[in-house]
Amino acid sequence: MTLGAFEFPPVSHLFEWPAFLLEDSELFAVNKTVVLMWAAVAITAILFLTAARKFQQVPTKNQSLVESTIDFVDKGIVQEAIGPEGRPWVPFLTSLFMFVFILNIFEVIPGINFPPTSRFAIPLFLALQTWVIFLFVGLKQQGLRYFAGVLFPPGVPKALYVLITPIELVSVFIVRPFSLAVRLFANLFAGHLLLTVFFLLTASVWALNLSAVILPITFAGAVALTGFEILVSLLQAYIFTILTAVYIGDSMHPHH
Repeated sequence: MTLGAFEFPPVSHLFEWPAFLLEDSELFAVNKTVVLMWAAVAITAILFLTAARKFQQVPTKNQSLVESTIDFVDKGIVQEAIGPEGRPWVPFLTSLFMFVFILNIFEVIPGINFPPTSRFAIPLFLALQTWVIFLFVGLKQQGLRYFAGVLFPPGVPKALYVLITPIELVSVFIVRPFSLAVRLFANLFAGHLLLTVFFLLTASVWALNLSAVILPITFAGAVALTGFEILVSLLQAYIFTILTAVYIGDSMHPHH
């Protein structure tokens, strides 16, 4: 697609990154997405390890950030979604929150400008991890009664189980992980496209020497969208984490 002398790249080019290590391997090839996942793991680990190793009474900026994040996840997610018995899940949910947020925020980092969560395989893997965890917790806490409580909710007339049981089976064990993955993927995919379109439009206006009138508008739109995407990155990390906590809490507590 061209606009005057400016040529737009194909949309697929925004999401397809060729492998540059082990490119002949289907399972172990390394591309930009893989490197960014490694970077997100490393950044999350470094933040928490350095804060724990150099703990001070007067906290450093890093320690304040980590303590604030843990406190937010504990009080704003775990206590709200699970309750006091969810305290053992604070480390996992805090790590999950930070990992997803860092993956998301790569979208607005200059020189990177790509959120790995806009590749569906990554949100799907994280959602399947949540699915395995809440199934494991349900079986550990309730045994096979967990499945009975989900598929045959107490208090429902037995005649309605013909309708209710298939709905609960699909909604809890299939739709939950799929919707969790799609929600994260779709928001970051759409945001990445919008940012790219606005910055390409700004570049094309500059190339066509229309900058005096239109460039400030397109540039302001791109800056506003960047700020909005930072908010979306934080919000989607929060939503993914709190839904994970809700599903874990639901598995811990028998249905009444």
